[in-house]
Amino acid sequence: MATRITPAKNRAASLELIQDFSLEMTGKDVPALIEAKDHIPPGTRINVTFLGNEDLEMRVAAAKAVRELGFVPVPHISARRLKSSGQLEEFLGRLQEVDASEHIFAVGGDPATPEGPYEDSLSVIQSGILQRYGVRDVGIGGYPEGHPDISKEVLWAALQDKTAALAEQDLGAVILTQFAFDTDPVADWIDAVRASGINAPIRVGTPGPAGIKRLLGFARRFGVGANAMIVKKYGFSLTNLMGDAGPDRFVDDLAAVLAEHTPGAQPHIGGRVGLHFYTFGGLLATADWVRRFVAEEG
Repeated sequence: MATRITPAKNRAASLELIQDFSLEMTGKDVPALIEAKDHIPPGTRINVTFLGNEDLEMRVAAAKAVRELGFVPVPHISARRLKSSGQLEEFLGRLQEVDASEHIFAVGGDPATPEGPYEDSLSVIQSGILQRYGVRDVGIGGYPEGHPDISKEVLWAALQDKTAALAEQDLGAVILTQFAFDTDPVADWIDAVRASGINAPIRVGTPGPAGIKRLLGFARRFGVGANAMIVKKYGFSLTNLMGDAGPDRFVDDLAAVLAEHTPGAQPHIGGRVGLHFYTFGGLLATADWVRRFVAEEG
C-alpha cells in the first residue's frame, strides 16, 4: 500500500475517527475471528449477524466466542425473521447465559413479509422484552444514502421513533449506518441527524479492504451509489476492477469534513462519530489494514 501524505491538521481527526472502531462477522466466522484475535484491540465491539442461513446455536456460539476472546459481542436481532415472542426470548436468554446480551443491534431484516409478530425493529424495542434479559443499549440502522425499498420520509420517521422509544425505556441507542463510498452524503446526513436533536453515537458503516468487484457487488445489492465520482473518491477506477481497495481516502476525507463541524460553528453537532467496518475481505485483512492506517497516521 502506497504511503499517504495527510495534512497535519487532519491526522488527529483521522486517528480520532478510527479510534474504538467496531467490526462485523457472521455466525460462520469464528475460525476467522480466532485467526485475527491478536490483531484486534481488546474490548472491540464485534457485531454478529442474524442471517437466514444461520441457526440459534451458530449465533450463540459466535457471540460466546467474541466474549471469550476478549471482545464485546453485539448480536443482531432480525425482527421479521422471528417467528414468535418465544423465539426472541429464547435467543436473548441463551445470549444472557453466555454474557452476551448487554448490547444488541435490532434490524427489520430481509423478509418482505414478517415470519411472526414483529414487523420491524421498533416493534421489538417496544415489546418490553429486551430489558428482561439485561440489554443495556440497542443499535439501530441509519441510511445516509437511502434505502432501495424504503422512502427517505419513512426512514427518518423510523429513526426518530426508535431513538424516542429507546429513551423512554432507559435504553441506550447507537446508530450504525449502511456502508458508504462517498463522504458527502454521510456528512450531510450526520448534520441532519444532529439538527433533529438526535445525539446518539453514530458508527459510520465502512467497507473494509476487499476485492473491488466484490465491493461494487455489495454496493449495488444494497442500493449504495457506485458511480464514477464516488469510486474515484474511494480511491479506485471503474475502468480497472482488478485488485483490492481499502478505505484510506474515505476515512481521511470523512475525518476532515467532520473536523470542520466544531461545536462553535455547528452547535447541533454532538455525540461521538466512529467507524464500523463491514469485513467483506475478512476480519484479519480489516484488522491489519487498521493497524497500518494508524501507524501511517501516527
